[in-house]
Amino acid sequence: MRAVIFDEFGARPEVRDVPEPVPPPGGAVVRVEATGLCRSDWHGWQGHDPGIRLPHVPGHEYAGVVVAVGPGVHRWRPGDRVTAPFVCACGQCPACLAGDQQVCERQTQPGFTHWGSFAEQVAVRDADVNLVRLPDELDYPAAAALGCRFATAFRAVVSQGRVAAGEWVAVHGCGGVGLSAVMIAAACGARVVAVDVAPGALELARRCGATVCLDGSALGPDAVSAAVREAAGGGAHLSLDALGSHATCRASIEGLRRRGRHVQVGLLPAAEGHPALPMDLVIAYELELRGSHGMPAHAYPELLRLVTAGVLRPAELVTSTIGLAEVPAALAAMAGPAPGGMRLIRPH
Repeated sequence: MRAVIFDEFGARPEVRDVPEPVPPPGGAVVRVEATGLCRSDWHGWQGHDPGIRLPHVPGHEYAGVVVAVGPGVHRWRPGDRVTAPFVCACGQCPACLAGDQQVCERQTQPGFTHWGSFAEQVAVRDADVNLVRLPDELDYPAAAALGCRFATAFRAVVSQGRVAAGEWVAVHGCGGVGLSAVMIAAACGARVVAVDVAPGALELARRCGATVCLDGSALGPDAVSAAVREAAGGGAHLSLDALGSHATCRASIEGLRRRGRHVQVGLLPAAEGHPALPMDLVIAYELELRGSHGMPAHAYPELLRLVTAGVLRPAELVTSTIGLAEVPAALAAMAGPAPGGMRLIRPH
């Protein structure tokens, strides 16, 4: 099969013929009909994830059709239309047994722990735990957006952030996960302040329901939190760092009102050091700081119900579609500011 592969971290990936995956015991192989290009893939290519072994095929949010299953799989058969969360759980550890598969102690992640979905096929381990059946009315591009960014944003806003109608929600960074968070928060009845440095991303945020859009490049990093507090009438009730940088993490916390809630969604690579957080403010305002790491497969039905009902519209976040040959250049371009929205890959 054809796949995007790199032999060294940071070296330009290539499209090459590689062996097709074989379904492991309890696992499945999925023909990839659409897969997303995510900033997490860029971090992996740069060597920021210690679990990646070279050579490597990236890609972790995808939708497609089951083409083969391994021994021990009971719920799936070839021809089933599926997606999967980017965290594939073992289903047996204490975290999984508690229903928290997104923090599985023995998790695997296509595109990180093993070869991913920038290919014509991808292997999924523990298929009975991790595959999600797609409604017939949901097409593959929209479904591919759910595996990482949209599902991550949904859980970050709804479960971890506990958003309520009428609250102010600040979203720092309007890439795929940030725009998803804007759309989800607005659909929940919240008023959203969207922050980004790219005019195109802010325009997309406005279309997704943002009440206020702030240009971070015009304000400067030190003025962003003050602008959020002013726009939100004293500060956001809930704020998300959807980008993952020291500046956006700090601005997200400093833009909260008293007893506000910060959710860290964007990755903060250890290679860049630990951010200096305003813990004096956390104490004085009794702020709540939480992380959010994807969403377990068993939680997808609620999200799929809202998508098929038209309440949430992940397909509107897809701004471009490319083939495998265009992935190396697109991955390299992610070193700069993202243009906003989601870019999908159609491998076939």
